[in-house]
Amino acid sequence: MTQAIDDECLILIIDDSVAAIRMLSGMLKDLGQIIFATSGEAGIQLARERKPHLILLDVEMPSMDGYEVCRLLKIDAETSGASVIFVTGSSSMESEVRALEAGAVDFITKPLNPPVVRARVRTHLKLQLHALATIQLANRDGLTGLYNRRYLDEILEKEFQRHLRQGLPLGLALIDIDHFKAYNDGYGHQEGDSCLRKVATALNTLTKRPGEIVARYGGEEFVVVLPYTSIQDAGKYGDWICEQIFYLNIEHNYSECAKIVTISVGINSVIPNNRNSVQQLVKGADEGLYLAKSAGRNRSVVYEKPGI
Repeated sequence: MTQAIDDECLILIIDDSVAAIRMLSGMLKDLGQIIFATSGEAGIQLARERKPHLILLDVEMPSMDGYEVCRLLKIDAETSGASVIFVTGSSSMESEVRALEAGAVDFITKPLNPPVVRARVRTHLKLQLHALATIQLANRDGLTGLYNRRYLDEILEKEFQRHLRQGLPLGLALIDIDHFKAYNDGYGHQEGDSCLRKVATALNTLTKRPGEIVARYGGEEFVVVLPYTSIQDAGKYGDWICEQIFYLNIEHNYSECAKIVTISVGINSVIPNNRNSVQQLVKGADEGLYLAKSAGRNRSVVYEKPGI
């Protein structure tokens, strides 16, 4: 594992013994960033917040033992992807089987042998990063490199549920390149693909607040997920991103609204509750996009239907 890969790894140690945490941290400090918790409950919360690649989990803990912690980690979509290695003083076959059945990928017994601990942690970190890279590739659009529609559907549902729990607004921008068919017909499909990549790169570069996601929705349409964004702020984003794409100054002599590439944007934002849905959020942004096109394109329109 290269140093660059080591630097991006996050290892969570969950153990009620401060001495054990210090010992494991010393063994693994050069394999990634180390975070820790001294109880199962705190460990689960930290795993949800930080999304570690690998968790070293003590079995014998008060209140909630390691088996229960592992079970809860594995049934939670926010933490199920982390690899779990149990650390225990028991070396019985029954303990090892129980750990693996709980969802662990490995089992380390005490007293700890530093070379063995490092080798096992290093192996599972490599496997974890390889798996994540494969998933990331599957989640990407082949032409633009943005997230694809499948991943967008997944992340939108997760964000909707998260904002529902927190009672905070979730914004969405639906973006369409104006008169793109005419661009393709006039310049050819290779230039059309180049145009899509340029716009996609700009959207991805310009949209960088924590949690914001840019995805290709299909054809010449893109979606930006805007966490914790009110309808007013989402509207400001829509106006701003229209200006930024305009300033790219990509020639488009076949456009009816400008001689350069422009975009139309539909904006919506909701505070998720039991009376609305992801589908309504997207539908509102789509109606805003329709209004932007009907008004002459090269603009952003906020969807403001009462009750949605």
